[in-house]
Amino acid sequence: MIPGQDAGLPPLTRRLLGWEIVVVFAVSLGGSALFAIINLAGSLTAHKALGRQHALLVGSLAPGRPLLDLTLQLASITVTLAPVALVFYLMARSGEPPSAMGLDTTRPASDMARGAALAAIIGGLGLGLYLAAFHAGLSLNVVPENLPAVWWRTPVLILDAFQNGILEEILVVGYLLRRLDQLGWSPARAVTLSAVLRGSYHLYQGFGGFAGNAAMGAVFGILYRRWGRVTPLIIAHTLIDGVAFVGYAVLRGRVSWLP
Repeated sequence: MIPGQDAGLPPLTRRLLGWEIVVVFAVSLGGSALFAIINLAGSLTAHKALGRQHALLVGSLAPGRPLLDLTLQLASITVTLAPVALVFYLMARSGEPPSAMGLDTTRPASDMARGAALAAIIGGLGLGLYLAAFHAGLSLNVVPENLPAVWWRTPVLILDAFQNGILEEILVVGYLLRRLDQLGWSPARAVTLSAVLRGSYHLYQGFGGFAGNAAMGAVFGILYRRWGRVTPLIIAHTLIDGVAFVGYAVLRGRVSWLP
């Protein structure tokens, strides 16, 4: 029986647990990694340098039709979060509530403080690394958003940031590290896999995107091991992406250092 599984449930073998991990990521971020690798190959074989190519993160889904665009944006966010529901279901079948990965509201003050501090540090370092990689020709020009200037622009950007925080931290940190623990992986090996996976589905941004997000993944994995909580990581990730999306919308064309 897998450690932590409810004794009243049929045993979940290690082989089945391994397949569970494969299936979860095949329909989520693992699939994103595959497309990111293919997109990077396309960028590298294009007839122009990486720095002259663009990687758009949040763009219009129905140009010129704001109401339809909003509907598609909200639908996309909802569908993208489906793998999180799958993880909760699989954990529930094993007798594991979300609090098993430290996802709850029992420590709001400390979670918020840790998340904000982590966002400030990682966000600042990440921006510096991206700019260095871009000017070195190792990264595409990452365009955080290109939504129309309508009333729902900022709310959708914030929702997108929250979606990223929820999806990535629950799957790549809370779920994956917990399952790898149950498979008997060493902490260092598990955190390394988590970090490399995080970097891989950002390869569409170039090598800078891979390196920066893999480093972020390593830090987040180590802190998860120390804190036993995924909640502050979700807060940090949401703040990092939220500032990047909304900040870009505000600063685009107004500062010289932003590509």
